[in-house]
Amino acid sequence: MLTINMAVLLAIIVFLRLRRRTQSRSRRDEKLTVLIVPALGVLIAPTAVGHGILDFLTQLVRGISRAGQ
Repeated sequence: MLTINMAVLLAIIVFLRLRRRTQSRSRRDEKLTVLIVPALGVLIAPTAVGHGILDFLTQLVRGISRAGQ
């Protein structure tokens, strides 16, 4: 039995959609991408990868805010 992780599938779809040139996208295509990306974020957020991304971004923002002071 083959199982597909939905987050991986959506990540592949987003990657393929964003590789296309901006001029060749229709408004409908752009709107679909805008709906897919948050869905991917919701699927990734509770995982270990999502927590790692959050930790990385938190450290990055803290470092930038300290450098600006």
